Amino acid sequence: MPTHDVNVAVIYYSSTGTIAELARLIADAAEHAGADVRLRRAAELAPQAAIDANPAWAANVTATADILEASHEDMIWADAVIFGTPTRFGNVTSQLKQFLDTLGGLWQQGRLADKVYSGFTGSATAHGGQESTLLALYHSVHHFGGILIAPGYTDPAKFTDGNPYGTSHVGGPDTPVDANARTAARIQAERVVKFTKAIKAGLSAAS
Repeated sequence: MPTHDVNVAVIYYSSTGTIAELARLIADAAEHAGADVRLRRAAELAPQAAIDANPAWAANVTATADILEASHEDMIWADAVIFGTPTRFGNVTSQLKQFLDTLGGLWQQGRLADKVYSGFTGSATAHGGQESTLLALYHSVHHFGGILIAPGYTDPAKFTDGNPYGTSHVGGPDTPVDANARTAARIQAERVVKFTKAIKAGLSAAS
């Protein structure tokens, strides 16, 4: 049974595990901030041969096999959705984009509107497309009629990690998620939960 007054879905795609770790951190922080949380992964589209050729990729597939794939019902259930994706040439991965592209029916019914949305990402190199990836992701939010809640520079720690668009991490599977990214994940999750509660309460009062 639900124990909190807002529902947050953390829906992500991760190949070698960095985004999966960030997703867990954000999900945990959102739960501690007072939300019921669903952690979900986008379906894999890559051929098995490509996965098997990369040990880190194969290991992450095994490690996250118990996490349910994202569904339309998760989108309906959620009051807020936090999407996660690595950068792919400065853009959203095909796996997460494929999930977004299946939401046309829900969009047409207006069932994606008036929810809170936010995003997080990672890249192997600094300036590897993190900002452009999040901005590209947020295009979909505007089409949904969603309410975008980015972290901005609303906490002193954001001047350290330097990304007002969302949580991000620089490094591959051999670079552990650092303290800056962990702090950013907490700040973003808490901000999303805070404003989701306020917006949901306000909409209920106005109806």
